[in-house]
Amino acid sequence: MIDTLADILNRLVNQKDNLHVRFPDPDISEPALAFKVPFPRLEIVLEGDLKESGLPLSETVLSASQVLYVQAGKWTLPEWTGPAATLSILFGRQKLGFCLQHWDGKQLRTEKQNVARLGPRVGSYLLLSLNEICLQPDPVTARLVVSALLSHCLEQLVGLEMRVSRSRDLFMAVQDYLEEHLSQPLTRESVARRFHITPNYLSHIFQKSGSVGFNEFLTSVRLEKAKKLLRGYDLKVKEIAHNCGFVDSNYFCRVFKRYTERSPSEYRRHCRSAQQG
Repeated sequence: MIDTLADILNRLVNQKDNLHVRFPDPDISEPALAFKVPFPRLEIVLEGDLKESGLPLSETVLSASQVLYVQAGKWTLPEWTGPAATLSILFGRQKLGFCLQHWDGKQLRTEKQNVARLGPRVGSYLLLSLNEICLQPDPVTARLVVSALLSHCLEQLVGLEMRVSRSRDLFMAVQDYLEEHLSQPLTRESVARRFHITPNYLSHIFQKSGSVGFNEFLTSVRLEKAKKLLRGYDLKVKEIAHNCGFVDSNYFCRVFKRYTERSPSEYRRHCRSAQQG
C-alpha cells in the first residue's frame, strides 16, 4: 500500500491548485450514527462524489479533489451515493493513519496503513493553522496549508521506506561485523559505538529485523565457529574458547552444553565417531 499511497499523495501535491478545502458546519447537530475520533483528520475525495451530512444543507456533496478538514473530536457521516474513492488521513499524536476506501456501487474495499510521526513538529503547526482557518475560512490559505500538510505526509511516508531500508542494511552490516570479529570481547555497547548508534537502538534492530536478540545471535555465531573448530582441528578446548570470544573456558563449556546438550569434548568425539563410522 505504501507505493500506492505515495503516488496518490504525490499527485495531490502536484495538483494542489485543484484542491478545494471545506469545513463541516458547526451548527448541525450530531446524528446518532456519526463517526468521530479524538484526532484531526483530512477526508479527501479522489474519484466520484460523496454525500456528507456534516456540510451545509445546500452543499452536502463532496466531489473529486475536495478536501474536508475535520477537527479533533468533531463528527462526520459520509454516504456513498455512487462509485467513489476516498483517502482519509488521521493525525494521531505519534502516528499518521491512512485509509483508502473504494466503493464500486456494490462492495467497499478498504486498505489501511500507519506511519510513525517523526522529526520536527511541522504537521502539528500546520494543523493548528487549519484550526484557526476554521474560525474564519479563507479558501486560498486553506488550500496552501492543506497542500503543505499533504507534502509533509508524503515526506513521512517516503521516510518510512528509507528508514526500513537503512535499518535492514544496518542489521546485515552488524551481522557481518559480528561474524568477522567474534574472537574479540564484543558487547552490545562496543558494537553500538562502532556503528555510531545507541545500544537500545541496536537491540531494536535485532528485535525488528532478526529472529533472535543481539546477545543470542552473538552466542550462536560463536558456538557455530566453536563447532567448526572442534570438528576440524585438534586445538585444546581452552584455545577454541578464546578463539571464539569466550574469555572463561569454563563458561564456554557451560554455554556449549546448554545449547548442544554435549560438552565440547563430547561433541568432538561424537563428530569424529560419526565421520569414521
